[in-house]
This record gives sequence, structure tokens and C-alpha cells, in this order.
Amino acid sequence: MLSAQRTALVLVDLMERIVALPLEPRKGTEVLAAAEELANTFRAAAAPVVLVRVERASVAEQPPGSALVAGLGRAGDLEVVKRTIGAFQDTGLHEQLRERGVTTLVLGGIATNLGVESTARAAADLGYDLVFVEDAMAALTAAEHEASVRLDFPRLGTVVSAADVRLGAA
Repeated sequence: MLSAQRTALVLVDLMERIVALPLEPRKGTEVLAAAEELANTFRAAAAPVVLVRVERASVAEQPPGSALVAGLGRAGDLEVVKRTIGAFQDTGLHEQLRERGVTTLVLGGIATNLGVESTARAAADLGYDLVFVEDAMAALTAAEHEASVRLDFPRLGTVVSAADVRLGAA
């Protein structure tokens, strides 16, 4: 069981245009449903929910669909805007998590092998314990998703399903 006081949910790039892509091994809408269920679990336990989205630094206006999926965020959630593949570079995320006493991150989002994995690698370098929710992720191909989930993530943390994520007071 994870400590609600020391654990944050980090959901990467659940933006309209990214959720709508042809993804594997599951559709973006399936990833979104799992992510929303996880977010509700974390909010109910008063544990932080971090919603990460990307903005292109070199354009005057972001492409259509660059906002988080409507209804995903709630009052009290942390929204992080990144301009790189991962969520830690120049975003203040590490400082915000440390201020809240967070030592463990539960990760999900799109794409498994890009935004999620890049965020995870930086988090591991910063000393966070990592939990990867396999059914709350997808990539452009099943092979890319599987490579991250089967080869890389077990070296960085623990891979679980959404049903396995439990929060407690400890």
C-alpha cells in the first residue's frame, strides 16, 4: 500500500490531440478512463494529482487540441506545462513535489516510451520511488509500449495495473 501523504499521481500529456491519436495497445480513451479513475482515487485520499501537458516553445499559438482533455483537471490539481519530452526540465515540478513531502510517483499517460519514460528517468535520477500503471498508458505502437513496460520500467520501479494501486494513511 502506498502512503497518500508521500505519493503523487503524475499523468503525462493527456491532451485532446494526443488522446485522439491512433495508439496501442489501447485507445487513448481507455488510457483516459484509467487515468480519471486513478485521479479520483488520489483526490479522495488527499494525495496530489499532477497533470502534465506540453507546449511547443517555438510557436506563437499552440496546435488545436493542446489543452488537457476537458474535465480531467479539478481544483487543487497541479498543472505542469513542459517544453521538453519529460516533465521535470525547467518546470518547477520537483520543487512542488518536495514541498509536499512526496517521495513516490505513480505514473501514467501518453506516450509510454516518450513523455512517461522521460519523466520517469528524470524522477529516478532525483531519487523518487516509481510505480508505473501499465493500463493507464499507451504509445504509437504496441512494440514501443511493450519495450518500456517490459524492459525499462522494471529497472526504474514497479509495474502494476490500475486495480493494484492502493493508498493508505501510512
